[in-house]
Amino acid sequence: MGARDRPARLGGPLVSVLIDATDDILSVRFDRPERKNALDMATLRLVIEALEAAATDDALRVVLLSGSGGDFCSGADWVSTNKAAAGERPRTGSIQRRLPLQAHRLIELLMEIQLPVVCAVRGWAAGLGFQMALAADFTIASEQACFWEPFLERGFSPDTGSTWLLPRLVGIARAKEILLLGRKLSGREAAEWGLIMQAVPDGELDGAIQAIVDRLSNAPTVAFGLAKRGLHRALETGLTEAMETESTALELTSRSGDFKEGLAAFSERRPPNFQGV
Repeated sequence: MGARDRPARLGGPLVSVLIDATDDILSVRFDRPERKNALDMATLRLVIEALEAAATDDALRVVLLSGSGGDFCSGADWVSTNKAAAGERPRTGSIQRRLPLQAHRLIELLMEIQLPVVCAVRGWAAGLGFQMALAADFTIASEQACFWEPFLERGFSPDTGSTWLLPRLVGIARAKEILLLGRKLSGREAAEWGLIMQAVPDGELDGAIQAIVDRLSNAPTVAFGLAKRGLHRALETGLTEAMETESTALELTSRSGDFKEGLAAFSERRPPNFQGV
């Protein structure tokens, strides 16, 4: 079932997420405010399925992540997971088999999908919620938001790409402060440290998010996706490999309708009207 075939609300006793594909925007809103939008495994599966469908939906131009109520996402719901397995000893290797298909798959999709991903953060962005904000292309937070990696304070080691994402964004010293010492950051500090795009007063967040979504929904989507892919690949390659990736991407984008529109707009001295094709 594709993202456009989903009902507006998907929920159950432990599943609450609003997934909607209207016009050219896939909106994923975590909707469990009584638990600060903590994500159980069933909700994760639904979000992953929606993103996988969106990756091949040519009508979509933007993915928007947000949370209901006063928080974005307080991470994976370990309380519900542990209750479900109460009294049962986990099978050896259970976590390392499941994570690549669950929370880790979600982070990979946000990084790899060739659509712009926008993330709106109010309140808590902890654990998996923090990583989603880092993996998004453009994260805007309320200045009063709280970013936190609670792993070691709960007695277990980090996951969901935190050990990869944080050092690349803020360096190893600050990454250790966040991950190993549990340093909490406000939205303003997260922006100042370079973890997110911007922090704004809470009353301005919705407007700031709408402005970036509007801009991206009118951007050259094919070129954006290939440029995003090139940036992420370049983190792990040398200059020669990066330029080879650029050559391939340029070959593809130069054949797109948006490329032709961009040239026409330039010669006619007008703003381009990109269609994402």
